Amino acid sequence: MSATSAHSTPAPDESDPHAELRAEVRALCTRFPDEYWRELDRVRGYPEAFVQAFTEAGLLAALVPEEYGGRGMTLAQASVVLEEINRSGGHAAACHAQMYTMGALLRHGSEEQKRRYLPGIAAGRIRLQAFSVTEPEAGSDTTRISTRAVRDGDEYVITGHKNWTSRIEQSELLILLARTGGRPEAEQDRAQGLSLFLIDLAQLRTSQPASLRVEPVRTMFNYATNKVWYEGMRVPASSLIGEEGRGFRYVIDGWNAERILLAAEAIGDGYWFLQRASEYVRGVERFGHTLGSLQGVQFPLAAAYAHVRAADLMRFEAARRFDSGEPAGIEANTAKYLASQASWEAANAALDAHGGNGFVDEYDVERKFRETRMYSVAPVSNNLVLAFLGTKALGLPRSY
Repeated sequence: MSATSAHSTPAPDESDPHAELRAEVRALCTRFPDEYWRELDRVRGYPEAFVQAFTEAGLLAALVPEEYGGRGMTLAQASVVLEEINRSGGHAAACHAQMYTMGALLRHGSEEQKRRYLPGIAAGRIRLQAFSVTEPEAGSDTTRISTRAVRDGDEYVITGHKNWTSRIEQSELLILLARTGGRPEAEQDRAQGLSLFLIDLAQLRTSQPASLRVEPVRTMFNYATNKVWYEGMRVPASSLIGEEGRGFRYVIDGWNAERILLAAEAIGDGYWFLQRASEYVRGVERFGHTLGSLQGVQFPLAAAYAHVRAADLMRFEAARRFDSGEPAGIEANTAKYLASQASWEAANAALDAHGGNGFVDEYDVERKFRETRMYSVAPVSNNLVLAFLGTKALGLPRSY
């Protein structure tokens, strides 16, 4: 089977409650074939046409309530959108942040903030795809960030340095976490003193261009991320989301949704690897046999399929609990862990099945291989997920 052979995603199962949504997303994804993503990967380009198409379809406003012009989807439905993008061979990184960062604004933003920005986001006039939290000196230990926001009359003055602030150049809005108080000494109070801000980047670029410095970072796959310096940036006090000092709690509140959505992307990758590898080994003959008839090729793919399916089921259980308002931390973290492990297993099985061709860009396996590796590390390391499960699910002492 050559790299130029046609590929297709199987039609959705009509018994699937999400079949209609899957069909809608798959039809849209056919406009962006392998060649589109391959070329963007080569030049590390932002998928502008893809983002615009999904915006016009209302899919980037999946979680925006209908009263503000959005689709008003459940988290389970939103996760299907991201799954299908990756399952088609695309990469949902340009979409997912607008979904999972939305929660802080929806759950903790003022009514004025929601009415001012959500209709524009839903209509595609405004993009909210940038989330600025992580700092080089703090890493995953978010409570140790040092970027400060100091109140000065009706404004806050923000100064600090962030990394992994993705898509800031393509966004009009930014959600930023900064310290408004000192770091408490007591371990149980360490989440206090951090505040969350909704920053109008469009206004900032016009009135204070020198207060924001952005340095693009090239990564091993196509991901529009940056280092950012905030240099005396002044924002109105009305930019504060919720209460001062409770911003880290608001971030934590959104982590379950983030983990479920990212698990869905990894699951989409897993299915993509399995489909492509199965197509390939059915069509290639070596030593008098099709590759797919050899157990050494077939069994790793079958094992990966079992693990992707298991992760898929956990994703929907986590989403069900989240959408019904039940505690979902254990399930969301488990889904993220299982999905990232399963997609990586499927990636390795697919690369092995393709042999040398797996390293050739025209087969797309090497591109997706690099992309899916992220899910074991981000948005949270699997080691931190295991630490969380050890403490919360098994009742073991904290290890950090």
